[in-house]
Amino acid sequence: MGYYRAGFDVTGVDTAPRPNYPFHLLQADALDAMRELCQDFDLVHASPPCQGSCTLTKGTNAGREYIDLIPQMRQLCEWYGVPYVIENVPGADIRQDLTLCGEMFSLDVIRHRHFELNWWGDEPEQPKHVKHRGPVRGWRHGVWRDGPYIAAYGKGGGKGNVTEMQNAMDIHWTNVHTELTEAIPPAYTEFIGRAFLTNSYWGTPTPNPAPPSVRAALTPA
Repeated sequence: MGYYRAGFDVTGVDTAPRPNYPFHLLQADALDAMRELCQDFDLVHASPPCQGSCTLTKGTNAGREYIDLIPQMRQLCEWYGVPYVIENVPGADIRQDLTLCGEMFSLDVIRHRHFELNWWGDEPEQPKHVKHRGPVRGWRHGVWRDGPYIAAYGKGGGKGNVTEMQNAMDIHWTNVHTELTEAIPPAYTEFIGRAFLTNSYWGTPTPNPAPPSVRAALTPA
């Protein structure tokens, strides 16, 4: 939604059906779609699964194995020479060219996210990380904290319900709990999309004649 607000025509890719998705959706493996189609787009945004890196869930995910798709996605974008955005959580192995927080956009969710961008130069600069107005509401280590922010992940313990997450992140096209917990506020991608349209180069370098040998891993978004 953020890229749409910035002026883009948006096409999404997911291995699972997403009937609430408000734009054209290709139900496919993201790496397969990137190999076939990424040259047709002015900007490619990739948000690989983050369960293996997320600080908030590392404890509950201990012992589980998660595929890291970041290197393959980066390699494909660099091979085809397309401008790209790779988004992930703190702790993920990406360059931190840009870090965004909900408080920068006056949202009721913190949701720090890092972005690796191959077109991000000296301008525009990293937005100032505004001081948080207080804690995230909920139980933490047996202590209840009441604050202005919603915990938009998991259930129980004072975490946000569906309506609260919708309002906190300004996402109203889905009421599916899992989709909301995996989403980033559209204000983030609107900011990035406007920066790309205003400050980046247009056009892409001539690609190499053949794609790299990258094994596609089927994984839900």
